[in-house]
Amino acid sequence: MNWLVSEALTCWYSLSMYGLLYIIGVTLAWIIIASTIIHVIMDNRQPAKTMAWALVIFFIPVVGIIFYLFFGINHRRERLVSQRSLDQLTKRSMLSFVEQQDFRVPERHRQMVDLFINQSMSLPFKDNSLDIFTDGYAFFPELLRDIAHAQHHIHLELYIIEDDALGNLVADALISKAREGVEVRLIYDDVGCWRVHHSFFERLRDAGVEVAPFLPVHFPSFTSKANYRDHRKLIVIDGVVGYVGGMNIALRYVKGTGSQPWRDTMWRITGGAVYGIQRAFLVDWYFVDRTLITARHYYPQFSETTKNNCVVQIVTSGPTAHYPEIMQGYVRAILAARRYIYVETPYFLPNEPVLFALKTAAVGGVDVRIICPLRSDALFTDWASRSYLRELHEAGAKVYLYQAGFMHAKMMVTDDALSTCGSTNLDIRSFENNFEVNAFVYDEGTALRLKKVFLDDQSNSIALSELPRRIKPRFLSRLWESLTRLVSPLL
Repeated sequence: MNWLVSEALTCWYSLSMYGLLYIIGVTLAWIIIASTIIHVIMDNRQPAKTMAWALVIFFIPVVGIIFYLFFGINHRRERLVSQRSLDQLTKRSMLSFVEQQDFRVPERHRQMVDLFINQSMSLPFKDNSLDIFTDGYAFFPELLRDIAHAQHHIHLELYIIEDDALGNLVADALISKAREGVEVRLIYDDVGCWRVHHSFFERLRDAGVEVAPFLPVHFPSFTSKANYRDHRKLIVIDGVVGYVGGMNIALRYVKGTGSQPWRDTMWRITGGAVYGIQRAFLVDWYFVDRTLITARHYYPQFSETTKNNCVVQIVTSGPTAHYPEIMQGYVRAILAARRYIYVETPYFLPNEPVLFALKTAAVGGVDVRIICPLRSDALFTDWASRSYLRELHEAGAKVYLYQAGFMHAKMMVTDDALSTCGSTNLDIRSFENNFEVNAFVYDEGTALRLKKVFLDDQSNSIALSELPRRIKPRFLSRLWESLTRLVSPLL
């Protein structure tokens, strides 16, 4: 009898302990969930993004909290480069800016120019010449030619440089120049190049190329910064030639993927704007390598006789800046347009200010046109963008879907006066999470050339209005679109 009582007491004690542990575990779990949601709320980000994170954390807490730690923590108030170092890195480009003769900013663009200067010291430069490349077949031979002619230095900052035939061809060209004594520096994004084996970069280092990854993700020190990536694509050669645009170095920009060729845009710039590209690279190089490069020979005087008033600003933005400068530039350009706004982007997941500005322009009678890919390389993002595109169409904008390949270009042109091209997509990730760079050009000739590029792409596109299933999707499709749109602030 005593044995049975003892067993009963033991079982009751065990059950009590398990029950107590369960209660403690559940309580701790709810405390963690509540604390994480409070952290999201206290960050004072956009309400849509706050609600999206709160819902994900509440309904799928384990996955939601892990994703928030990796991809959700806001670093906008941090400074990656001290103000003193930034001032030193800006000094040379400031000197070149002051030395410009007969410099004048078109009056209609003065406020935008001042906006970029006040926000991030993105200085405007005149006397520029631009070449526009719309595919890899035109861009890469020109890049390799410029690399071959380099005498002093080559600077590259890329989201991706693949270990494929094209990546190795460019790597061989860089190695050859490094062995000739040319300074070669490469910044690559650690996450963008996750699939690239370390031996690819070690081969470059062994040959004398200085290589540095941007925000390498090592658990747990950089866990919360895995979401903040260097999406910039910029190249400087000898301080006299610069490239800005949407192309990485990968074979798909030449051959495409599957049956889809890739359509992208890259600008080759000579003239004063190269100082702005150089400054952008050297600021990032200081961040990744802690080497302060400010020598005058990185900002050489131009011997070319190009004299014009093609004014260009190289504008950078990132999650550690006080404001999303490139997004602000887009909003201001859209609201200032009086005749037309033509936009190309591979992903259309805009935040509220950009979407509202585009709809306001369209409703106000401005000819708003946007080209996105008919078939995206990211299926989930493609579904999430459909309701946004339909909403823009319903406001009176003309939406086109590029069907001659994958549209990867990121550009906008307005009123035959302003054009911009760079690495920035029209999505929340580019505006808020990524480090991006765009060239803003205040010049009628450049705008007209980019307008022609857009109209050529439009001729290879189908209007959204001609796709009934996109305009009036069935219930299940509309439901899935709405669900993917709900989490679009997190994509």
